Amino acid sequence: MYDKTYDMDKRKLLSALSHGSIFFSLLGISIGIPIAILLVSDDPVVKDNAKEALNFHLNVWLYGIIFGILTWVLIGFLLLGILQIVNLVMPTLAILHCLSNTEQPYRYPFIFRLL
Repeated sequence: MYDKTYDMDKRKLLSALSHGSIFFSLLGISIGIPIAILLVSDDPVVKDNAKEALNFHLNVWLYGIIFGILTWVLIGFLLLGILQIVNLVMPTLAILHCLSNTEQPYRYPFIFRLL
């Protein structure tokens, strides 16, 4: 599907960095890294991973806002806890996928893809 002329180590590093950027706490850094990688890289797998990471970031923020509002009816606290677990597990799985399978971009399940 993708051309194999790209540097696999660079592909692994940039793809893993795109998904792992969500672990940086500063908002500008966590979303800025995948955007920068998307703009700089010419590797189609890296670009797809950066887009997927951005989509995941946007979904986490959207759900965080919705669940934050739902704390007024108390169910939001449980949902925010579940969101935090998902926020830790899913990017970790994405990083492991990027490091082990460099030929295919990782696709997060159950997210809205805006990009």
